[in-house]
Amino acid sequence: MIRIISGTHKSRRLQAPKNLPVRPTTDRAKEALFNILGGGLHWTEASVLDLYAGTGNISYECASRGCTSVTAVDAHPGCVKFIEKTASQLGMQISVVRRDVMKFLEQCGQSFDLIFADPPYEITPEELGKLVSTCLERGLLKPGGVLVLEHASSRDLGNLMGFQEVRRYGRTHFSFFTQDK
Repeated sequence: MIRIISGTHKSRRLQAPKNLPVRPTTDRAKEALFNILGGGLHWTEASVLDLYAGTGNISYECASRGCTSVTAVDAHPGCVKFIEKTASQLGMQISVVRRDVMKFLEQCGQSFDLIFADPPYEITPEELGKLVSTCLERGLLKPGGVLVLEHASSRDLGNLMGFQEVRRYGRTHFSFFTQDK
């Protein structure tokens, strides 16, 4: 069950199909994340890129809060179909892209205020490093923007470029990156 925490669709609950290969961010972790981000982002002016979007949980939250642009990227056809259908039902302007995340990033010509990435926990440390460096080196993150990477507790990303801090919520860890470091 997905719950939208705030905004125009506050408290709305969504049921994702059980056959999707996803691990949705828990309500507790998502609420903590958005409390952190709320201090620095102006939601109604923010552009968001949701990588490995899965059920679209983060995309719906951002759209509900009034973000000007939300792009959700996932390679799984079932995930893409669910996000498109749900966004349409809720009247949310979410651009959904079915594509391998790294291929998308290598060809993306936009920059974003917030990039959120929730890759599979089994992704290698080298792949995580490439994800972060691609976002930062290609200028996909606007000045003052933030890249948030959700990852397994066994990963220490403190040595990656742009690393600022890690926040822990049970088994969910969020590492924060900026261009400024």
